Amino acid sequence: MMAPLKFSGRPELRHPALIIGWDTDAGELGPGVTTYLRDKLKGQAFCEIDPVEFFPLNGVVIENNIVMFPDSIFYACPAQDLIVFEGTIPRYEWFRFLNLIMDVARQYNVRELYTVGGMVSLGAHTAPRDFWATFSSPRIKRSLVSYELSRELDFETPPGGRPTLNSFVLWTARQHSLEGANLWVPVPFYLVAASDPRAQKRVLEFLDHRLGLELDLGTLDREIRRQSEQLARLRGEMPDIDRAINKLESNLRLSETEHEKLVKAVEEYLKPK
Repeated sequence: MMAPLKFSGRPELRHPALIIGWDTDAGELGPGVTTYLRDKLKGQAFCEIDPVEFFPLNGVVIENNIVMFPDSIFYACPAQDLIVFEGTIPRYEWFRFLNLIMDVARQYNVRELYTVGGMVSLGAHTAPRDFWATFSSPRIKRSLVSYELSRELDFETPPGGRPTLNSFVLWTARQHSLEGANLWVPVPFYLVAASDPRAQKRVLEFLDHRLGLELDLGTLDREIRRQSEQLARLRGEMPDIDRAINKLESNLRLSETEHEKLVKAVEEYLKPK
């Protein structure tokens, strides 16, 4: 049997942080953050997880004529002492898959890890993005207190429910004596299937300050302006959409019909031409 970890290089890193994002996420938050990091920091792939044990290989997914392969790749950014992991959510053997991530973290003496995830929000896109976290230990929670990430959340998975994969990441990290935090940003429900660059910027600003990455966020600022202009035009062209967003801005609930119409209109308007 082939080794599940396939190394193509051995980058020199000192005591790096590890950022984890999944390719399926609300508002493309996870992939938006990890792609921005590896592009801006010139990350180089050095290891991948073989998909055979974790994904069904008896079929294929095609989106827009492109075959979608399950990729789970580690990128090294030596100048910033950073590892970025971009992964497809495994279908099987979650704990084995996550332990492989921890094996790489152990080999490179990772000091702390962060996962990135979007949450569905009923708010409007014009509102500031909230930002919070859950932590693997009181110690890392204290170390991040100045970033005001804590909401003093009390929650228990309902009977029959299943925790999120990012919660399993923190549990697995704790078994390996590695501390970390899950970073969450609420994404307006009508941007869930599109992209939310404002949410992506919130996470990247935190990582920039925490890890001293010296990121240039200019490209993301331009994307935020472009999307804001698109949605402003949509509101001008469709009065009922403008009324729906006005209600959200006033913290009013939408009817089911208004909700569905807003989602459909925004998805169609923001779809790449």
